[in-house]
Amino acid sequence: MSDLVAPSPQRLEPRAVLELLKPITWFAPMWAFCCGVVSSGAAAGGHWPAIILGVVLAGPLVCATSQAANDWFDREVDAINEPNRPIPSGRIPGRWGLFIAFAWTLLSILVAITLGPWVAAACAVGLTLAWAYSAPPFRLKKNGWWGNAACGACYEGLPWITGAAVMTGHAPRSIILVLAGLYSLGAHGIMTLNDFKSIEGDASMGIRSLPVMLGPATAARLACAVMALPQGVVVALLAARGSPIAAAMVAVLIAAQIALMLRLLRDPRAYAAWYNATGTTLYVLGMLVSAFAVAWGG
Repeated sequence: MSDLVAPSPQRLEPRAVLELLKPITWFAPMWAFCCGVVSSGAAAGGHWPAIILGVVLAGPLVCATSQAANDWFDREVDAINEPNRPIPSGRIPGRWGLFIAFAWTLLSILVAITLGPWVAAACAVGLTLAWAYSAPPFRLKKNGWWGNAACGACYEGLPWITGAAVMTGHAPRSIILVLAGLYSLGAHGIMTLNDFKSIEGDASMGIRSLPVMLGPATAARLACAVMALPQGVVVALLAARGSPIAAAMVAVLIAAQIALMLRLLRDPRAYAAWYNATGTTLYVLGMLVSAFAVAWGG
């Protein structure tokens, strides 16, 4: 595999570095981290410096690391799917993409250590999954089942656990771990929809995403089920824990998502990106409702 897929300029472009780190992708783990903070039930008080640092860790550091690593190891696939990205276009020259991924990994670890052992452990797991997702020999993304599971954990579950740990200094309560796990599972479906934009390139490079393996129609139906079912379990848990209002709110959000899914299923390739901008918003709102319910319900 060649180091470059396009002629490179002489100098590294700072704007290209920011594009490589993809700030738009930071929202999901930052939101999940904040849900973890809320779900802990602890007052912010003097925790604000740690909360701010934790948000930075979740988004601009760990998530950005995963984006840089993924773009480096995907540079030849991107030359087919999205040739204007920083590495295949040559705006990130030589091995700079790999160097940036290594540097952000080290910085993430150093920041996580300052936030305590539980945060450092969660960060280590997240970074391991991020590299295993993109880099050989594991390259989990070559199989949609494993790759999407790793992404779901990194985008939702681990940041949620990290946020709770920052507030308490110890392992989160079992209900927090369960909610983080359920929303990680649901995110598997979100990741499946994200793969619709690169079906041709993935197929040509041997990346067996679920849309490639199952076909767009079946993959879309599976993604919808995987997103909806864990949220249904959340509704049942909240109701059983004595939070009927929160359970009803999450149920309404699920119903709205299902209404949007009906349009998605009419033409998955055309509407996958649209659903990720609409239905996913409802999904993450349900996360916050659940976090408040757990905090207030004890």
